[in-house]
Amino acid sequence: MDTKNTKWMAQAMELAVEALKAGEVPVACLFIYENRELARGRNMVNETKNATQHAEMVAIEKVFAWCKLNNKNPEQVFADITVVVTVEPCIMCAAALRNLHVSLVVYGCSNERFGGCGSVMNVATNEIPSKEPKLNFVSGVMAEEAVELLKTFYKGENLNAPEEKRKFKVRT
Repeated sequence: MDTKNTKWMAQAMELAVEALKAGEVPVACLFIYENRELARGRNMVNETKNATQHAEMVAIEKVFAWCKLNNKNPEQVFADITVVVTVEPCIMCAAALRNLHVSLVVYGCSNERFGGCGSVMNVATNEIPSKEPKLNFVSGVMAEEAVELLKTFYKGENLNAPEEKRKFKVRT
């Protein structure tokens, strides 16, 4: 196992715990550029009431802001970024990362419901017609820890879900 990826993933896991404490699906990511953290994001869908505020999308916005502030070309910066994310990017996020030409995605556990790197649909490769180069990824880094965080979230009730979609626990 690559200790560098594990080091970054451990930091992403800490951020995912913050997301869990905030009532969000515990997914978080770091965008690594020139061997340092350039941006971080965690799910903020429930907090913002905006379904597009996945961890990766939050971090992407921060990278664009950093590029503008530092007079850097976003295309060149994204081409040198490694994304370390606790859960396989969903179809939306995988497509965004591919379109931005991110060099590598390292993720923890698979996303069997929405995964865009092969679990549901493989937007990462040329299986999906695109002019964009394929998205390279490494999976399984601290996967067990990521799964445990997701299990913890899904054991509870999502108070932000519409009432008809909420899970109610039957007390005996």
